[in-house]
Amino acid sequence: RLVESGGGLVQPGGSLTVSCVGRGRMFSLNRMAWYRQRTGRERELVAAVAPITADESTDYADSVKGRFTISRDNVPNTLSLQMNNLKPEDTGVYYCNGDPPFGKPDGTGELWGQGARVTVSS
Repeated sequence: RLVESGGGLVQPGGSLTVSCVGRGRMFSLNRMAWYRQRTGRERELVAAVAPITADESTDYADSVKGRFTISRDNVPNTLSLQMNNLKPEDTGVYYCNGDPPFGKPDGTGELWGQGARVTVSS
């Protein structure tokens, strides 16, 4: 199960952090990522972090590079995304998941949480 939190309303140029908590060993053993879904668009990966066995290296989408920072804490299983200098085009619902996304235990599709809504507006 993946539970996101920390979304909200922020003015352009502001900062916000979203966090995610998961159960089990999925966090510590896997590459983890933040995705977002903007209105009318497909869900996209914005940031990813490798497991500690791979030095926790990070990757970012070009649109957020230099503004967003992904981090993980395997004790407890927490994934965070610090977002600075937010822009209106960052508005969307932010989800955490593995990279690639985890599947549901029953095999019926991908496992997604409820997401954290971020709105950047003046």
